[in-house]
Amino acid sequence: MIKRSDPWHTRSTISRSAHVLERTGLALTGAACGLFVAAHVGRADIDLLGSAAAVLALMLYGAVGFYLGIDLPPVPPDHRMHLPLRQGLGSSWDAVELLSAAGTFLAAVEAVASVSSIILDETARPGTALLIGVGWAAGTTMQIAAGIIARMRANAAGTS
Repeated sequence: MIKRSDPWHTRSTISRSAHVLERTGLALTGAACGLFVAAHVGRADIDLLGSAAAVLALMLYGAVGFYLGIDLPPVPPDHRMHLPLRQGLGSSWDAVELLSAAGTFLAAVEAVASVSSIILDETARPGTALLIGVGWAAGTTMQIAAGIIARMRANAAGTS
């Protein structure tokens, strides 16, 4: 994925279309992950989480998480680190990027665990299914939080 620092209004029509197509694909990926987790949790016979409304909610939440959390706006030029690297762990912008990456990783791991359980036709135990569901929700929440924080900072810094 190419990170563009050009302002939205200076991009070509093809570039803007590609960006919208990419973000839509990310949202669909998040929705698919939510569907896998919902299917796994639903197999554990947890009544509340097995309904069509719960499945739709997990899919929408996953779509929002992957849409907002994976494609973060670029760091403004005045906040970028320059070589040689500063001492320490990095800036608060780096922490937001780590939050997004950790959330994406956690959500993906839980989705893979769900899919593998479904494919291998394992009996879903309620405790394990809830653990997978909570882990996936935590990862997706991390993505959403990182996306919101990054966009708020970018807007405050005058970039988008």
